[in-house]
Amino acid sequence: MDRLTLKTVLAARAERRALAVVTELASGAQRVVEARDAAGDALADVLADGFRFDRSGVHQSAAGEVFVSIHNPPLQMIIVGAVHIAQCVTPIAAAAGYDVTVIDPRGAFASEERFAGIKVRPEWPDEVLPQMALDARTAFLALTHDPKIDDPALLAALASECFYIGALGSRRTQGSRLERLTAAGVSADNLDRIHGPIGLDIGARGAPEIAISIMAEVIGALRQGGHGR
Repeated sequence: MDRLTLKTVLAARAERRALAVVTELASGAQRVVEARDAAGDALADVLADGFRFDRSGVHQSAAGEVFVSIHNPPLQMIIVGAVHIAQCVTPIAAAAGYDVTVIDPRGAFASEERFAGIKVRPEWPDEVLPQMALDARTAFLALTHDPKIDDPALLAALASECFYIGALGSRRTQGSRLERLTAAGVSADNLDRIHGPIGLDIGARGAPEIAISIMAEVIGALRQGGHGR
């Protein structure tokens, strides 16, 4: 990798921008393709697959064999609500490669003792979230059941490119939530992004099983796409 290409890759990493470096194996010539420009590239299908699955590899192109090196930003998960389910989700998410942050203004819940090794922010979401990069490599979970905490957080997530947005609660709770968010000006198409009730419907019982159902849904959204409800 030449100096200019390396500089571009490092800058993209710092700014949480996804890109690919395409190298012609015969000549060594390199070019950089930003994820946002990939749809118009000659290798559009290869790049789409690479970005979605974090998959680098050798492919055929009009110029012969090329090596496509994918440089995605690290995955991150923002959890609003330092509840028992969050305690079960965080170790699974961390093991799956997510940089996890738990936000909850309730100090009794948001403690380092309850979330060892996890970044904990004992603050209101609407104070913290503007400081964070909610982007296409971000999964967002609202778990408090408290509209005063969850609703402002969901508004921030819905205004972002988060690839997954999930909210805890029954179908009745979800219905009331959607009514409030609609009244706050969120469009129906944007509301469709919310996975609620959160998690795959696998008959989960208890926090550990619910956490597994949530992570399975998050992974499906990341790798296969899809919306909520």
